[in-house]
Amino acid sequence: MRSGVPSRRYSFCPRCGSRFGSGVVHGLERMVCAGCRFVFWQNPVVGVAVIVLRGREVLLGRRARGAYAGTWCIPCGYVEYDEDVRDAARREFREETGLDVVLGAVYAVHSNFHNPEMHSVGIWFRGEVAGGRLAAADDLDRVGYHALDAPPADLAFPTDRLVLEQLRTDPELAAR
Repeated sequence: MRSGVPSRRYSFCPRCGSRFGSGVVHGLERMVCAGCRFVFWQNPVVGVAVIVLRGREVLLGRRARGAYAGTWCIPCGYVEYDEDVRDAARREFREETGLDVVLGAVYAVHSNFHNPEMHSVGIWFRGEVAGGRLAAADDLDRVGYHALDAPPADLAFPTDRLVLEQLRTDPELAAR
């Protein structure tokens, strides 16, 4: 899904203040400063999500605001610059659901191209509830368990649909 065309969200170089132009670097068109030749590498941001199951049900949250308001997702958020991905997953899950989790293995990793303004890479961890009280907060206005065989039709992110399908057909979970 690489377009090779850099986003034009920025016009000026953070180093010298000159206007960005474009140039081919390593075979792809990049934003290159016309003044100092600084190459602005637009790298993806990292998102994390925690999958909590209860039998053949998965905990989902409904987005409270923004472009995805009213749609459902696996509770998720972004990793801060100086934060470990596992710490971020626990923090985001607690902020959105009120629950503390013990993280297990990475279950899935996907590139997310649903937002044309930003490329993100998502990491979905398995998790077990270790405490807290279930309550929607932060970016969510509702939380609840949903059957893996009948997730809400209005999912926020295409990659969550991929992960839910992977869970639904996972032979390890079939016995649940």
